[in-house]
Amino acid sequence: MRRREFLGRSAALAALAAFPGLGCEKVKASTESTGLAQGTGAAAAATANPLQAPAKGKILVAFVLSRGAVMIDFAGPWAVFGNVMVPSRGPTMDDQMPFDLYTVAETAKAVTVSDGMKIEPNYTFDNAPAPKVIVIPAQGGDSKRMVDWIKSSSQHADLTMSVCTGAFVLAKTGLLAGKPATTHHDAYRELAVQYPDIQVKRGARFVDAGNVATAGGLSSGIDLALHVVERYFGRAIATSVAYDMEYQGQGWTNPESNAVYAAVKVSTDEHPVCPVCQMDVNPAGAPKSTYKGKTYYFCSPGHKASFDATPEKWI
Repeated sequence: MRRREFLGRSAALAALAAFPGLGCEKVKASTESTGLAQGTGAAAAATANPLQAPAKGKILVAFVLSRGAVMIDFAGPWAVFGNVMVPSRGPTMDDQMPFDLYTVAETAKAVTVSDGMKIEPNYTFDNAPAPKVIVIPAQGGDSKRMVDWIKSSSQHADLTMSVCTGAFVLAKTGLLAGKPATTHHDAYRELAVQYPDIQVKRGARFVDAGNVATAGGLSSGIDLALHVVERYFGRAIATSVAYDMEYQGQGWTNPESNAVYAAVKVSTDEHPVCPVCQMDVNPAGAPKSTYKGKTYYFCSPGHKASFDATPEKWI
């Protein structure tokens, strides 16, 4: 797809060259009128927390994977970064595509990610090149080697970002201490309880804290990735990527667009919710505990165990 995209754009540029009277300003006006370059102009010049892209060479993006890594959490940002084209960087496709993507895991063995797909990592933590962007999806692993690699690599990276409950892995590195962050809406309370030094932002599509950033659940990672592209190359390039992907979401332009998830669910006897994650629970057969005369129902034995250890933190 990326090659077809490049050839298509090259053809458009060739057509433009064939009509000298059709200058760049006219093309710019035309794309703005059709929505292809929305957000350009003054808005583009006001990109928050800009990142300095190298004039030449690649921006290496590492996707950290372990068992159960959630597909959309890393595939969404992978597609975003992989489809960025910046024509001003040079004449060839390789020049114009600034991001170089790779997967990294604890071993070279295939990683079984969500729904059973197997992915063979490009590198291990022992031989991976130094990344400029690190992407941490929701996943089942958070080994010491993984945490140490993320922490060490982040020292020389432009940005370390998590998607969904990948925020828990990022939090384990200590890089979120004292900073605002978000995660999947079912994990707000759990993140706040486990890491009280993190300012958990409910209802945020993503939270940009400079050299670290966190996205809400699942598709939110696409928006954070587009925001990162904007930080490197401006609003017009990010808009072009979204357009080429036929991505209609506007969450990347408004980090507060997850406001629907900000409300705290109220647990009732008729409709109980898990006090740890606030998921709806069917009390028939669900794990339960009684604390100070009140019965609480849980979505899983693990969340019951967390509640039983320190119930006052979850009420």
